[in-house]
Amino acid sequence: MNVTIYHNPACGTSRNALAMLERADVDLTVVPYLTKPPTKERLRELSHLSGLTVREMIREKGTPFKELGLDQPSVDEEALLDAMVANPILINRPFVVTPTQAKLCRPSETVLDLLRDWPRQNFNKDDGTPFLEVVPIPGSDDDLHDALVNANLPVDDIEESSRTFFRFQLLDGLVVGYGGYEIHGRDALLRSVCRTEWSAKGIGPSLVQLLLSRAFDDGARRAFVLTEGAAPFFRKIGFNDVDRATAPEAIRSTRQALELCPASAALLSRAITL
Repeated sequence: MNVTIYHNPACGTSRNALAMLERADVDLTVVPYLTKPPTKERLRELSHLSGLTVREMIREKGTPFKELGLDQPSVDEEALLDAMVANPILINRPFVVTPTQAKLCRPSETVLDLLRDWPRQNFNKDDGTPFLEVVPIPGSDDDLHDALVNANLPVDDIEESSRTFFRFQLLDGLVVGYGGYEIHGRDALLRSVCRTEWSAKGIGPSLVQLLLSRAFDDGARRAFVLTEGAAPFFRKIGFNDVDRATAPEAIRSTRQALELCPASAALLSRAITL
């Protein structure tokens, strides 16, 4: 399979995605897009293939995004594309393209979504945390149930509709965690996030980032979480406390909010971006 990666060697996420592609059985083309930027037409094609809006393709951090006035809602798609061609640092990374798909692979593990197969040997990313595989599972999964019970998390509603769950595992298949969410329009309520006894230290943020990326793919652009004991962890990875009274009605009406989590549980939220 022919695969192209628009690569920035200064970006750890891009380096990690490239490392996986080099391990996989693909015919790989590496495009250093900062020196060989894609054309406006190619960027438009990447938007179409990835399902991202042009604005969602732009990187804000560490770029002249605000200085160029691109943060103004009145800036249209054509102007955004022109800015990306003139300033390729604005192109988020890494975009990975196959003959039929394109994906902004953030986190880097999402590059696996584009591959038919990959080596089942474990390896660590630049930050020392392991590369993970995300496996969809039903709410009826016995191992999910047992993991949540062991973590003192609610299980009464996990088999109800509109719940989405995943198993997180190393590339050799060792399960290191679980997580899920409920989608309510553009909002997602994260739930059932836990590690297993085999989980390496520091793996929690990777689990949540992968969960957020899946929620993003399902249309959510803001995440909420109810928690009793893990509020410091979620604050550390970008979540902020929210007054329940100001939360969207759909979030306040979930079983998690109404029944399963005590009134003392903290509600936190953050934007979901790639």
